Amino acid sequence: MGMESLYKEVMDLNRMEDGSEKENQAKAFFDKLNSTPLPEYFNWAEEIFEGMHVKERGDKDALIWTDIHTKEKKTFTYRQFADRGNQCLNHLQSCGIENGDNMYMMIPIVPETWFASLACIKGGIITVPTATTMTIRELEFRFETYTPDSIVADEASADLIDQALESTGCTPKVKLILGRKAGWTSFSELDNRPAEAEAARTKSDDTLFCFFTSGTTGLPKRVGHSAASYPVGHLSTLVMIGVTPDDIHHNLSAPGWAKWAWSSFFVPLNVGATATGFYFTALDGDQYLKAVEDIGVTTFCGPPTAWRMFINLDLSQYNLSAIRQSVSAGEPLNPEVITQWKNHTGVEIRDFYGQTESTAMIGNPPWMAGKMREGSFGYPSFMYDVTLADDQGNEITGPDETGHIVVRLDRWRAIGLFTEYIGNIEKMSSVFIDNFYYTGDRAFWDQDGYWWFVGRADDVIKSSDFRIGPFEVESALVEHPAVAEAAVVGTPDPKRHQLVKAFVILNKGYEGSGELALELFQHNINILAKFKIPRIIEFVSEVPKTISGKIRRIELRENEISRKEDEEPGDIQEYFYWNFPELSSKNK
Repeated sequence: MGMESLYKEVMDLNRMEDGSEKENQAKAFFDKLNSTPLPEYFNWAEEIFEGMHVKERGDKDALIWTDIHTKEKKTFTYRQFADRGNQCLNHLQSCGIENGDNMYMMIPIVPETWFASLACIKGGIITVPTATTMTIRELEFRFETYTPDSIVADEASADLIDQALESTGCTPKVKLILGRKAGWTSFSELDNRPAEAEAARTKSDDTLFCFFTSGTTGLPKRVGHSAASYPVGHLSTLVMIGVTPDDIHHNLSAPGWAKWAWSSFFVPLNVGATATGFYFTALDGDQYLKAVEDIGVTTFCGPPTAWRMFINLDLSQYNLSAIRQSVSAGEPLNPEVITQWKNHTGVEIRDFYGQTESTAMIGNPPWMAGKMREGSFGYPSFMYDVTLADDQGNEITGPDETGHIVVRLDRWRAIGLFTEYIGNIEKMSSVFIDNFYYTGDRAFWDQDGYWWFVGRADDVIKSSDFRIGPFEVESALVEHPAVAEAAVVGTPDPKRHQLVKAFVILNKGYEGSGELALELFQHNINILAKFKIPRIIEFVSEVPKTISGKIRRIELRENEISRKEDEEPGDIQEYFYWNFPELSSKNK
């Protein structure tokens, strides 16, 4: 199968009208893809970006970038984009960076992020996305784990990087900076390099991406993806979102994490669409939606935290009529948010699921519009052989039984699945068991085949003989008009092992009090099964999150354990279910 024909087939597929015929065509495409061996050698930058898109649509806008605060705007065609990438690659190669070396990329949402990424893919250089919020300790951990061969950074990050390099004894061959600093080469100097560069002869299974995970459940792991698993694997994400060559696609994500590579890079550039990037120092919902309106974004992907912010604005102040697809990923989205966004825009937010270790695995593709079930995150992508397994490793075959989300490997191995946890054999053996890859998440499906997310396996709360997923409780809480956001964890309890505790962030105009806590307890009684009702509510101003917006429940749990061990309640606004006589004893 020719690689160019794959991408053109998906371009045609996504242009089809949504409906059962499109669904059937998608299944047929992935059935063919899953059973066809990949070529031994594949270089996406050379064969698809340049060989197809630059050749066929070189004068089309490939990237529109704006600073939402200053309103500065830059636009690059596919040909200009390729030229910038080649100039970067020529500099790296002239400094001795070769196929198989790596580049740490600690830069914000700026055009150079896209250009350096293209250069690395074309040159066979392993990209190591690195969040600009890293501390020196986190950088030292990364440098000690995976020595940097080259680095690109902004001025704000350069001092920290130099400190980490000195303390770890690392001496990269190249240090590029957006700006100027002694000992670094300014990225602007690359403009003098030739605009044509030689591509590396990369094998399809060569490691080309190294993502340090966000560390929601422990120390970051190095997730290795290949020259095919992301460029080809994200055809599943592309079909799930539904981007066509005519779209102006936007994804709200930071370059330091896998989701940026997913939806800011490969999804639009796989089909010759226009990618967009919005630079901001702090997420201002009003300024952000004004940029969406100004640029005319047609397909919009964001995390739940952003969607919750947007629906709390007066959406009637923005012309969002260009948007035809809205999708959410990162953590399951609460049904109330989906409903409110649709009321204002006429477009449903379609939820989907994946990991740093994969591409889009489960979700609501475009043909599910109007048929979604609130709270469900859809059904498996045709690229993946996804099922559920019980605690003994047996496949679950019936509805309404919670199990581990696993990818079955004996019939085919999904192209989008990562290759390995680099240098971590122990972790590999803990997630690849028999014929399954264990995602670490739990879910169930109903009798009609809709899937429902329960939570991280480590996040599941064990209270008495019950297992409780945090998302369902969080979703119930945010249905109350006072609640902007909620994070639910299990807190230690000598009688029940754990109690359900909710950390609640309130909307403007509300203040935490005993009266409001009682109201929230009663609200949950009307929605949840008795054993799922929070027994403790704490009002907080924020909860710990990764830069990609995922709640760090592990940090909340650890804080609870430490506080219980120290027997120090601290200065917290905490309310207990059993302290309210208004709540019937039968509900305790």
